[in-house]
Parts: sequence; structure tokens; C-alpha cells
Amino acid sequence: MSKARNTDLPTEAIVAKFEMLTPMLDSALLEMREFSKKKQDGVLNPLKVKVLNRLLYDLKEILSADPSTEYLDLLDDESLPQNSDAVLILGQFRAAMDQFRIKYFGYYNGTHRWLTVENPKTY
Repeated sequence: MSKARNTDLPTEAIVAKFEMLTPMLDSALLEMREFSKKKQDGVLNPLKVKVLNRLLYDLKEILSADPSTEYLDLLDDESLPQNSDAVLILGQFRAAMDQFRIKYFGYYNGTHRWLTVENPKTY
């Protein structure tokens, strides 16, 4: 685990939002993988792009302090991406979230917990 300064840590509110959105991203990724299996070059409709981008926008805010956000893109709502494009983008967000969890969640003082601004690592 890298040593993070308290100012680098997420807040309890960010962690709560992270935990709320994680299953939503997992569900969206699973659904898009299924769509992609059936029709890889199928185009997403505007409603799907809007719903997915709302989720991705919030996740990008959560991950804003992480260098990986430079590589995280929202879905293009003008050219409407193909199913396989959406799978790629959702997968990148999932990988960034996994890195976030590895960085800030661990076993400290006898319990599994998040390191947060309000509850930093203590020795």
C-alpha cells in the first residue's frame, strides 16, 4: 500500500458514493457484454448513452484525484458508440475503480476498512 497523505485520502462521502455506484457499474458492464456478444457492432440508443454517461460522470468525479482519470472517457452521445466500444469504456472504469479500492481499502488495526480523511491509517 502506498503511503497516502490525509489530503490524498477520499472522504467518507466519496467512499459511500463509490460503494453505491460499484454494483451499478458492474451491472451495466455485464449487460453491455451480453449485448456485445449478440451484436458487437450494434449501436447504443441515446437513452442508454445518457444513462451510462450519468453513471460514468459520477465515477469520474470519485476518481478525479487519480491519474487514471486522464484515460477515462465518457461515451460519445453524438456519434452513438457501438456495444463493443461501451464494453471497452466500462471496463476501463472498472479497472480504475479496482485500483482505487486497492489503494484505499485494507486491513488496518485488526479490521478491514477504508482509509479516509475522517479515518486515516493509524499506527
